[in-house]
Amino acid sequence: MIDLYYWPTPNGHKVTMFLEEAGLEYRIIPVDISAGDQFKPAFLAISPNNRMPAIVDHAPVDQGDAVSVFESGAILVYLADKIERFLPQDFRGRKVVLEWLFWQMGGLGPMAGQNHHFSVYAPEKLPYAITRYVNETNRLYGVLDRRLADREFLAGDYSIADMAAYPWIVPHERQGQNLDDTPNLKRWFETIRARPATIAAYKQGEPLSNRPAVTEEGKKILFGQTAASVTAA
Repeated sequence: MIDLYYWPTPNGHKVTMFLEEAGLEYRIIPVDISAGDQFKPAFLAISPNNRMPAIVDHAPVDQGDAVSVFESGAILVYLADKIERFLPQDFRGRKVVLEWLFWQMGGLGPMAGQNHHFSVYAPEKLPYAITRYVNETNRLYGVLDRRLADREFLAGDYSIADMAAYPWIVPHERQGQNLDDTPNLKRWFETIRARPATIAAYKQGEPLSNRPAVTEEGKKILFGQTAASVTAA
């Protein structure tokens, strides 16, 4: 059994996509990030960066004590290694998947996240910031489109690299992007969207997605964190 500490964000969806593809038994433990659940001591014990998702694997491969893992990319690698699927075992294939996983973690996710913040959540709409991140998101979409011009998935077979990138493309309209401008990316996106495991993963988040919009107090919790926020938890 795997405990998944989760909220229906792109990073949360990555892990449910994997778990549904793998058929692993798991249970969701909601972490309401706009209510401050990520600062509770029990959660910080397994996710010291006070970010979800995180997992606790009660049946690790070494048959020892339960193992906790934080950071969505690390979780995907851990789970792929656990079942020896979605991450090639040969070093060249593994290298390619990890390149594109880290590309998402270091590029697509942070840039699209800033895009969301300045376009949707910022109390003051700053044209320079909005243009900067919308354009950078667009550049990254172009990188994906070029990569997918001659292959079905990012690293050959469907892998954790695809699972990591897909949820960050789902809100493309909110990011100011038009998938018709990137036909290879659009084809890839629609292929993954139609996978039964993707459909099942997103259904897991529906009960939590139907919550009220983030309040001003919630925004303070989400976007006002400092070192004191962590040390006071």
